[in-house]
Amino acid sequence: MSETPEAAQESVRRWRLALGRFAESQLSASMGGGPCLTGLDARRDHALDHVYGRAYRRRGLTLDLEAGRRRGQKRSAGLDPTQMTLPDWLGEMRELFPKSVREDVQGHALTDFGMTDILSDPTALEEIEPRPDLLAAMLSLRHRADPAVASLLRAVAQRVVEELLERLKTQTLPALTGARMRVATTERKGSARDIAWDRTIRANLRNYDPERGKLIVDKVRFYERRRRGIPWEVVLCVDQSGSMAPSLIHAAVMGAIFARLPGLSVRFVAFDTSVVDLSDHVGDPVELLLSVQLGGGTNIGKAIAYCENRLIRNPARTLFILVSDFHEGASPGPLIAAIRRMASARIRLLGVAALDETGRADFDRAMAGRLADAGMPVSALTPDRLAEWVAEQIR
Repeated sequence: MSETPEAAQESVRRWRLALGRFAESQLSASMGGGPCLTGLDARRDHALDHVYGRAYRRRGLTLDLEAGRRRGQKRSAGLDPTQMTLPDWLGEMRELFPKSVREDVQGHALTDFGMTDILSDPTALEEIEPRPDLLAAMLSLRHRADPAVASLLRAVAQRVVEELLERLKTQTLPALTGARMRVATTERKGSARDIAWDRTIRANLRNYDPERGKLIVDKVRFYERRRRGIPWEVVLCVDQSGSMAPSLIHAAVMGAIFARLPGLSVRFVAFDTSVVDLSDHVGDPVELLLSVQLGGGTNIGKAIAYCENRLIRNPARTLFILVSDFHEGASPGPLIAAIRRMASARIRLLGVAALDETGRADFDRAMAGRLADAGMPVSALTPDRLAEWVAEQIR
């Protein structure tokens, strides 16, 4: 059965809103000519194009609607819609879209398209869903924002950090609070990963129902976890260049988690071409993040020299974690030499090219290879993998 004209028109309308104005000529032709969108739909399209049309304009692409030129052709001038001012755009978004859509679009506007003027509108910021990528953008741009929104930036940071802290604690604490004791089991409730399945089955064999072919479980056995004091020191040395903002946020949260473990001392250093010791804020990741200065160059060797000379007191009981993209702005000689000295002193070393929940990174692989040869393995990690590495080192 073929589509009715009404259904076909609705399908074209939806595709046109999804694909944007560069699809206008082709979609319009499929319907026999005439505009695909009118009325409120045309206004919605204009508001969305104010953000997503920037992806085309960045490449120098415009659209001649009258001549119907080939989509994506480069031109010196075009008939693009009149650009909105920020107040006009925000007004249209509030009138035409539900809050859930506004949250996503305004978040993309800030994080993906650099619309920093949103930071001057407290109402817009309040509507954006707090996310780590949003917080990263806000931290890198906060010095360009209206001072009146400073308290709101702190509130966003607080919400993002609290949500990350709760989620990452659940993922990482089992590894950090002790290995499972395979001999001892208990009926005390634990997590699903700690269920001792063999002993649970044996404990419930008398409940087997032959007619239904099922084992009725009324006693679940869990492996106990062994808790121990951990006489180790962790030094987190974190690159605060702009591209490392997501990793910086996760490092701040992981530092707070480490700091709450008994017997574990945590130091936190942020660096670009200067070095800032933020160890006093390691228990308060929000205050720590609001103290960093994102951007600038990179001098990794200088930061490592500071940690080596000022923070490391017991090399054999120190975990040194360098979080960086390894694009060294200074001469690499001092950096490589420092890593060799620290490895020789039996410091446990780890280079982290990215620390977030994707575990993907763009980094200087040649430098990472040289650091690995000098004694510091390098990897991009998710927070739970970092926790597993720390747990392996201190056992």
